[in-house]
Amino acid sequence: MNLLILGGTGTISAEVVALLLRQNHQVTIVNRGNKPVPKGAASFVCSVTEEDELRHWLIGKHFDAVADFIAFRPEDVERDIRLFSGKTNQYVFISSASAYQKPLQNYRITESTPLVNPFWQYSRDKIACEQRLMEEYRTSLFPVTIVRPSHTYGNTSVPVGIHGKYGSWQTICRMMAGKPVIVHGDGTSLWTMTHSSDFAKGFVGLLGNIHAIGEAVHITSDESVTWTQIYKILYQTLGAEPNLVHISSEFLEEASGENHFGQGLLGDKANTVVFDNGKLKKLVPGFHASVRVDQGLPAALRYMLEHSDVQRQDPEFDLWCDRVIEARAAALQALRK
Repeated sequence: MNLLILGGTGTISAEVVALLLRQNHQVTIVNRGNKPVPKGAASFVCSVTEEDELRHWLIGKHFDAVADFIAFRPEDVERDIRLFSGKTNQYVFISSASAYQKPLQNYRITESTPLVNPFWQYSRDKIACEQRLMEEYRTSLFPVTIVRPSHTYGNTSVPVGIHGKYGSWQTICRMMAGKPVIVHGDGTSLWTMTHSSDFAKGFVGLLGNIHAIGEAVHITSDESVTWTQIYKILYQTLGAEPNLVHISSEFLEEASGENHFGQGLLGDKANTVVFDNGKLKKLVPGFHASVRVDQGLPAALRYMLEHSDVQRQDPEFDLWCDRVIEARAAALQALRK
């Protein structure tokens, strides 16, 4: 297939591109050129906001599928509708499983679970994008497929419940230093994490799939684990003793202030999520997620330990953790008087 990828160098999109190239598809990547394009892929360096430049480049071109990994707001998909109508047999929008109902009425999530998230603007924007694309499909047969990833990670992104603006490295540093690490809630809520290589298998199986047109489908692992289990796997990999402090998600959200994780906590990670992947498996026969959490997390952590380029210090987040933990200890001391 001849495929166009908008983005292509992020945690999930890079894995998708790598799999497409291994399968000998023709891949063109459009992005700003801040990261190197994989060998074997063509590229066009351009910001997606430069609509006129993109429109001129698209003259005479047609793609079997176009996948946009960097559309986040309704105006982004409006642009894509203008650019790619008549230019592709399939347009794939990467939405988010965080768009599903919060709080959930049923812990088991299917594609028919309502889309409503009063806590997180990011999720509401994705919902608005989905609604606009499905409207275009119904009125003009714009060939959209909507994909909803959940918490997807790869070698450069060890997933934790709470982290600062530079990712999870500062939390790993706290673990190695023996400092207490905050876990939201009591650590027993179930969470689903998907390795990017598994996500790519499901995603590629949807490309060129006539049964996926006009459909929304999530791509996740079938494995659910508690947050306490997640952190203990990381500690075990480090050879360190767990030092976890459990604090309510509501308190952490209030205390986060301008930090970016506040809305995403109540709007996503604080909830128990278990996904039914029956629809994906019907569309992509044979799909299964093969990387277990106790396999993927240690590999990702070892990668971070061996690559200094992904070790971004975050002293502001480190100080915030100390202050929150001290406030909790002070409150307990005051109550015990």
